[in-house]
Amino acid sequence: MEGRVDRGRARRAAGNGRVRTPAGTARRRLARARAGARGVRRRRRCLARAHPSARGGARTRAARDPGPRDPPGRAPTGRARAADRRGRPGARVAGRPGGGHVCAARHRRAHPHRRTSVGAHTRHGCEPDGERVRELRVRVASEIRKVVVGQDDVVDLTLAAFAVNGHVLLEGVPGVAKTLLANALSRALGLSFRRVQFTPDMLPSDLTGTMTLRWSPDSRVQELAFRPGPVFTNVLLADEINRTPPKTQAALLEAMQEAQVSVDGDAHALPDPFAVIATQNPIEYEGTYPLPEAQLDRFLMKIDVGYPDEQAELALLRLDHRGVAPATLDDVSAVADPDELHDAREQVDKTSVTDEVMTYIAAIVRRTRELPSVALGASPRAAVHLLAASKASARLSGRDFVTPDDVAWMARPVLRHRLLIRPEAELERYRPDDAVQAALASVPVPR
Repeated sequence: MEGRVDRGRARRAAGNGRVRTPAGTARRRLARARAGARGVRRRRRCLARAHPSARGGARTRAARDPGPRDPPGRAPTGRARAADRRGRPGARVAGRPGGGHVCAARHRRAHPHRRTSVGAHTRHGCEPDGERVRELRVRVASEIRKVVVGQDDVVDLTLAAFAVNGHVLLEGVPGVAKTLLANALSRALGLSFRRVQFTPDMLPSDLTGTMTLRWSPDSRVQELAFRPGPVFTNVLLADEINRTPPKTQAALLEAMQEAQVSVDGDAHALPDPFAVIATQNPIEYEGTYPLPEAQLDRFLMKIDVGYPDEQAELALLRLDHRGVAPATLDDVSAVADPDELHDAREQVDKTSVTDEVMTYIAAIVRRTRELPSVALGASPRAAVHLLAASKASARLSGRDFVTPDDVAWMARPVLRHRLLIRPEAELERYRPDDAVQAALASVPVPR
């Protein structure tokens, strides 16, 4: 028995000696390396078949076309920062929600749940349609800054309203450049502009036009002919709109809703595009007439125009002036035209919205009707306006899809003027913005 054990130990010792030679160790290591390389190549082929857009590797794509970079902007916060960490678009550019691009159709078919950045979008050879709208915003804002500084958010919101054929109500104390901003924006977009100072003795015909007697072409008889009013323009500035009686204010209802006016039973179409920019002073109530709810609901946005910060006010003093008037208003050149604005509207209409985001919009609007401090909540028209404004926000950020950040950013200007606060809540200084914030806080954000 002991002999067999000794012989077994000897064979094992001899076998171990043969296996542990340097040549044998090298052969085993080489075999393992080859097997590992075959496994890596096999996995890469599987990934390439499942994800065609991933072929070539990140280093090859970057060397072939590094792609453009988003301009630096405000640091992302909250959900936007978390989205950046997950690799999905969520960074804010210049204070706006989002900054990424969607990918091409082929990438969407392969990855229906993914979004890519602007650089990846360009690297895959996709045409950056959203960039055209964002470039329009950059060009227009650059021209407006020649005369108006410190109101970048107001410019962005107003341009977003123009991109969806909406009307804007600017509210601010005197001297914050409400009228100047409307004039400069019209010049930069290459649109015709008319300003109407609303007064208590103003008549509806002073806006829409009237029928007058005119000589016939042969100058033999006089005929009734329509003389268009100042509403026949691309951009109508209704300055101090709350200083005219409700009868005259109502003359704008048809124009704002249907882009036409009716005089003596005949409908007259307004120019396309047509937008109303109305202004009002929030601190003066004597001699004013509050806007009716029907007219307020036709404004896409109510934008609060506040004071600029210290740096912007210093930059304002450094601008050229001719006395007390801005000397550079004539230097604001047209960097766009109505056709380009039409193209921007078409791009905004093509912006994709998921069912989750639509449900989010509807829930916010419905929640405003359930708040105990709100006597009158937002109407269904408000939901349509909020959806359109969110699409414009996405396009101005260079994306063709709407995110919850777009909805949250547009909720206040779109909803604040449609909410009627109860008197007891107003005594506690409860404002419409507080109601909108409460609605946003009570609705779960889609993920």
